Amino acid sequence: MTSERATITDVAREAGVSKASVSAVMNEKPGVSEQTRAHVLAVMSRLNYRPARPAARGGTRARRSLGLVIKEMDNPYYTEVASGAVAAGRQLGYTMVVASSEGDYESERAAVQVFCDHGVDGLIITPVLGPQSDLSHLFELQRRNVPFVLLEEVRGVRASLVDIENVEASAQAVEFLFGQGHVHIVHFAGPEYSMHSRERIDGVYRAFSGSAHSFGPDAIVRAGAHLEDGYRAGLEYFGPLSAAQRPTAVTCYNDLVALGLMRALTELGISVPGDVSVVGFDDLQLLDYLGVSLTSVHVPKFEMGHRATEMLIRHIETHEPIPPVSHYLSGRLVLRGSTRELHAP
Repeated sequence: MTSERATITDVAREAGVSKASVSAVMNEKPGVSEQTRAHVLAVMSRLNYRPARPAARGGTRARRSLGLVIKEMDNPYYTEVASGAVAAGRQLGYTMVVASSEGDYESERAAVQVFCDHGVDGLIITPVLGPQSDLSHLFELQRRNVPFVLLEEVRGVRASLVDIENVEASAQAVEFLFGQGHVHIVHFAGPEYSMHSRERIDGVYRAFSGSAHSFGPDAIVRAGAHLEDGYRAGLEYFGPLSAAQRPTAVTCYNDLVALGLMRALTELGISVPGDVSVVGFDDLQLLDYLGVSLTSVHVPKFEMGHRATEMLIRHIETHEPIPPVSHYLSGRLVLRGSTRELHAP
């Protein structure tokens, strides 16, 4: 193969079929046998062929563009991720367009389809996962040789990934609380559609399994991803407990849940950190400006978006297929005023 990107003519010649047959395969039209369809798709993958992008108005070449599918529009975490992605795209000559699934699989699938219909060069996706999730749209991207990068791992999907070492970071937060003298610790978990939620629960279990402390079956409290989720779960969980029954520390799926929890504790007359220490996750920029600052696991969100975009553009601009790459970023605990040592005065 030459150094030029493969064309539909190259695919047709290599596969021994007409350009019309290649087009029919690409557009899932009838009249092509399954054997021929599979053969043409294999040739497309081997040649790293991608359809020509649609022309802009006036017949000029459309501007190079990327799609970013996030899960929660009101979560500042994704604002920081998107900022990194937009910055990297701008530096390399691409426009980034953002859509949100709001944690709904069908909305994610629809957003991916719209992006593909409008000819984006590639996608960055924070996938919605769960028992009912259908990953067919991701496999369809692979079938059509549309480059994409994931920001959460999807088991069974071979794709490039930029993610955080969630298990390790979550375990470090609990181990820090052990060092502060806390033993009765609970975890306010995230939504079931997030692999990050599962991994952060695994981190809590890892910390307890490596200690002499026991982790009760009721120590995982299903909260969610939003401020109101932490607030609601905080009232429901802490409201009925006496001072002797309640935990002395809580780790949270993210900072929004932690902030909602802190409001609930205040309304219940429970002091943070006097009565209960609270640890968040993400280290949102707004934490530095709150009246009661929150200890949190720092996630390099801008860097995550930036690296994912750089990785995606490498996939887009290569003339030869390159294997998927996984890049994991480390979290670190940032200490603020929402935690204290139990034996401190």
